[in-house]
Amino acid sequence: MKVMHLISGGETGGSKVHMINLLSRFPRSQTTLSVMETGPLYEEARDKQLNVLSLNQRSRYDLSALKKLIHTLKDGNYDLLHTHGPRANVYGALAKRSIQIPWLSTIHSDPRLDFIQGGLKGKMFTRMNLWALNKIDHFFAVSSRFKQHLIQLGISEEKITVIYNGIDFSRDITMRKVGTARKSFGLTDEDFVMTMAARLHPIKGHVSVFEAMQKLGDPTVHLLLAGDGPERSTLEKRAANLGLSRQVHFLGYRNDVADLYRTSDVGLLASLSESFPFALLEAAREKTPVIATDVGDVALMLDNYGWVVPVKDSNALKEAISEAKQKKKSGELDALGERFHDHVRRHFSLEQLAHSVKTTYETIVGR
Repeated sequence: MKVMHLISGGETGGSKVHMINLLSRFPRSQTTLSVMETGPLYEEARDKQLNVLSLNQRSRYDLSALKKLIHTLKDGNYDLLHTHGPRANVYGALAKRSIQIPWLSTIHSDPRLDFIQGGLKGKMFTRMNLWALNKIDHFFAVSSRFKQHLIQLGISEEKITVIYNGIDFSRDITMRKVGTARKSFGLTDEDFVMTMAARLHPIKGHVSVFEAMQKLGDPTVHLLLAGDGPERSTLEKRAANLGLSRQVHFLGYRNDVADLYRTSDVGLLASLSESFPFALLEAAREKTPVIATDVGDVALMLDNYGWVVPVKDSNALKEAISEAKQKKKSGELDALGERFHDHVRRHFSLEQLAHSVKTTYETIVGR
């Protein structure tokens, strides 16, 4: 069985981690990762010796990539096409007329919110993605909540399989080196440090976190922001206006998120929409408890091992941060992180993800 995975290629967050993790669990001869454009995903896939190729798309409007995609699928005798993300979905829909193989797509985010605050262009891309969704043969929804979103969009329930993200727990967890790592950011062991790994985009909810920190009024609470994006200058100004310039640390894109979690007291997620975020799985692997908004199936992942708060509720975020800080002071926070790690390791491993995907592939091809 040969499967082609198609993705835009510009991903740096959870989608990138998902692709690398998933493909690493399949024989190289059975999978190909096709990217529209090269970037961190392409480079990491090559470094890990995965089977990866670039369609060399010059822009999202360069239709020469479509011809290359169709030729590659035909010449390579692929059994399945598996797309990830809006751009890949649209090209999958355009290619479907010329290929006679089943087409699956993983829904990593709410299709109605992918281009939030994107203006007229964002509305156009949303409509194109929704058009493409109606042509897909089968869906992987990364949370049960996303399955309901698809059903609301008119997708038949029989065409949807819920498969939660998983993460590799096989490697050893490095001992925490809090003191040394914090000094590099000008912080001390007494500071309460939160890491938020998310692109700087309105859907990630950074403003709610800033407002919660301002309401706390505690200069020992610090936020490490790992990620970049179109809202960076706007968010830097917002933090400054709220008097948080010394507490909010904009770190840009990082490839050492695990180290950041390891040196932090809690991980933080404030998104308006998510599925089953890798950022929280990474925090769990590093035994770092988290505070997260009630999106996707986050509550299922956290169970009773962290804090789940309503979306856009800065007061609830403030209370959760305050409670977590108290648990640090009482010595309970590390034990909470240990229990969070054990819970996620039992239920959301990379092996479980790969097995579920492989089983669904075999069922689809068997039909």
